[in-house]
Amino acid sequence: MKLKHNINPLLLHFINFIILVYSFVTYIPWYIFSGSRQAIAKAKQVKAKPVNNKPGGAYRSVNSLHCLASVLYPGCDTLDKVFKYAKTKFKDKKLLGTREILKEEDEIQPSGKVFKKVILGKYTWLSYEDVYIKAVNFGNGLAVLGQQPKTNIAIFCETRAEWMIAAQACFMCNYQLVTLYATLGGPAIVHGLNETEVTTIITSKELMQTKLKEIVSQVPLLRHIITVDGKPTTWSEFPKGVIVHTMASVQAMGAKAGTGNKPQARPAPSDIAVIMYTSGSTGVPKGVMISHCNIIAGITGMAERIPNLGEKDVYIGYLPLAHVLELSAELVCLSHGCRIGYSSPQTLADQSSKIKKGSKGDVTTLKPTLMAAVPEIMDRIYKNVMNKVNEMTSFQRNLFILAYNYKMEQISKGYSTPLCDSLIFRKVRLLLGGKIRILLCGGAPLSAATQRFMNICFCCPVGQGYGLTESAGAGTITEVWDYTTGRVGAPLVCCEIKLMNWEEGGYYNSDKPYPRGEILIGGQNVTVGYYKNEVRTKKDFSVDENGQRWLHTGDIGEFHQDGCLKIIDRKKDLVKLQAGEYVSLGKVEAALKNLPLVDNICAYASSFHSYVIGFVVPNQKELAELARKKGFKGTWEEICNSPEMEKEVLKVLAEAAMAANLEKFEIPVKIRLSPDPWTPETGLVTDAFKLKRKELTAYYQMDIDRMYGKNVK
Repeated sequence: MKLKHNINPLLLHFINFIILVYSFVTYIPWYIFSGSRQAIAKAKQVKAKPVNNKPGGAYRSVNSLHCLASVLYPGCDTLDKVFKYAKTKFKDKKLLGTREILKEEDEIQPSGKVFKKVILGKYTWLSYEDVYIKAVNFGNGLAVLGQQPKTNIAIFCETRAEWMIAAQACFMCNYQLVTLYATLGGPAIVHGLNETEVTTIITSKELMQTKLKEIVSQVPLLRHIITVDGKPTTWSEFPKGVIVHTMASVQAMGAKAGTGNKPQARPAPSDIAVIMYTSGSTGVPKGVMISHCNIIAGITGMAERIPNLGEKDVYIGYLPLAHVLELSAELVCLSHGCRIGYSSPQTLADQSSKIKKGSKGDVTTLKPTLMAAVPEIMDRIYKNVMNKVNEMTSFQRNLFILAYNYKMEQISKGYSTPLCDSLIFRKVRLLLGGKIRILLCGGAPLSAATQRFMNICFCCPVGQGYGLTESAGAGTITEVWDYTTGRVGAPLVCCEIKLMNWEEGGYYNSDKPYPRGEILIGGQNVTVGYYKNEVRTKKDFSVDENGQRWLHTGDIGEFHQDGCLKIIDRKKDLVKLQAGEYVSLGKVEAALKNLPLVDNICAYASSFHSYVIGFVVPNQKELAELARKKGFKGTWEEICNSPEMEKEVLKVLAEAAMAANLEKFEIPVKIRLSPDPWTPETGLVTDAFKLKRKELTAYYQMDIDRMYGKNVK
């Protein structure tokens, strides 16, 4: 994983001698004053243990061996109580921040396309008290509109302060919040709204005009649409009986009505807080029923893994709040006095697509200390930085590589490198504001190369987390002093994890040296099941003889000697080839995804054939350069559609696959280069950028037939 340099061997020996002297001179003061001795000791400690010596016994965190944690604060067993506790404790502290829009411009690109660009000002903040009052008024206003406790209300909105205010209002009044991704297609939105029989939906002006307007006639029970950011200019197209309100007008109704003499129906811990629709990576989205106690147990486990979490922390919220990772992360922050500043993927950094050149992105202005990300975003950052490194002068590039390799070696020993951090990596660190102290990655496996890169260049721990919507987002998170890669950490204090034999894949919990099998998560964070889908609930959930509820994840893991878990396969990703070999599609993709030439890749295999094929979204700059070297001229589409360029890219993939020790039958034999990227808007990946294999297969069916030698008309 070290970077390659081209330094003269004699000069390299001299540089290595200087580094050796520097390391020797600084080691003693570092050892005495840095406090890293304790971190090294903690990194070597056992983090989880099995509760018994039987194969398949559940593993628990060493901090919860005898009793799983379930509440953050004594007596706070529902989300409204947690917020009330936080409001009382942090009353006048800042909570939710939004950047003001100073100016919007249309920027015409050389291709003729028009991109919207914005110039943003400072963050304006609402205190804990402000948010609490707004949530109370909104909840009371919804009651005026006829919303009843334990009935469903939908939120279909981008991540923003109003989303969290609406959610807190629903938690207080015991309304069941139905969450839908803002990028879902029309049929999926209609399915979610009709299945949950909502009469009220909370949305934004933009989504109302671009998505809801087209499908509202297909939702016969809908009566109220509430826009969080003012009324749209027109809504004459909406059917009779549907009334459009603004969030401010509903809050005004609530403030005027108050609670009256009628006592509010407070939720019980077992009541449903959220019906969270998954992003639908395997077909129609499923609604996961998550209770108050599920969410509280989950965020209790997550918070325990973040040391010194408190009022000094600033979290940047930009992932979809309809995703369990983002909702959980923000609730952890809200309950500990942190500030949450809102952003979006289009305004996150100075180079983001909607930020006008010369103005500042959100991370530069906010300077967050905490950040969550999905692997796709981290992989993009990794590739962007490495592209800039490759554009440096020879001296600069070699200096960066030397510092990178030196720090990698020091990190592997548990040491820190303050000089490299301040002199070499300071500018890279500023890409995320310069103050990040913990990066949490979840949603999909993060490659070891990207994880180590983020550790080194952003000078902070990168915590890999593992959890599902069905486990309220909780499962495992690596500890901040654990600098190993490729693992997802030990079970959180709120849950236990065991491995179940999967004979078809050849994984057994009696395997040596590491037990392997399908991952089962048990604990109070394990959710109620799927909304109106008893068959799937019985398939994915079980209850043991002790009354413990278990989630069957479909992921394959192995436990290491220190109690940390590694995800090694997925049942749905395993395909048996014609000759009987099993291919893990996820394993193939992980081995090839970090190539500079590859922006995204989907491996595909058929049990009726003997080889693997793939669909590749190439990096435009890298592929154009490869085409130039091979003397191929043409437009971007012509390059991607060229059989000649497919063969050239296949050679690069094959070399990388062999370097990653893939078996010969696992290496893609044929590929299709896609000129268009896969985004949530295309419907080919989820909001967390997980591949939608079913949709990708349908989209590329003609190419599949071609690559497998079928006649294509």
